Amino acid sequence: MNEQTFSLQPFSLTKSLPNLKIAGNIARNGKKLVIRYMLEGDFKEIAIAPPSNTGSRKHELWKDTCFEFFVGIKDSLRYWEFNLSPAGHWNIYRFDGYRQGMQEETGFTILPFSLQNQADSLALVLNVDLDKILSENQAIEVGITTVIKDRNGEVTYWALTHQGAEPDFHFRDSFILKL
Repeated sequence: MNEQTFSLQPFSLTKSLPNLKIAGNIARNGKKLVIRYMLEGDFKEIAIAPPSNTGSRKHELWKDTCFEFFVGIKDSLRYWEFNLSPAGHWNIYRFDGYRQGMQEETGFTILPFSLQNQADSLALVLNVDLDKILSENQAIEVGITTVIKDRNGEVTYWALTHQGAEPDFHFRDSFILKL
């Protein structure tokens, strides 16, 4: 099993929310991938949608507070974007190259994940079987990101690393975790 911890940083040109930390861990064991985000801090200013009992596939989750990660096949241009909303909604998109050929990934019909929401922390855990999109022996490169929207509608962009002049989670150079 390959397991790594991570800590996300806000994009330098955006204002950082006070007392906010986004960290977690990710592990791959064969075809299984487990990712755990921990958002900690003062949530008074953050817009977090209340959990829904009917989490479903939805588009444009990145317009609000959303946990995301990107999985690319090593030595290939192809990658997938996973979006997970604290409300329980989700989506997965497949790309043929940098922002090219975006399609909803239909290999997944559900993407159950768990949320634990407390006054000053929110934990999100996803355990997903990647065999719908990858073979067990394919090496992958992962970028982990989060979009945080405050109550005034301002958005901050968090990632392992920011490689461009503007926040852009799709840059392959930012898929820095090797699993």
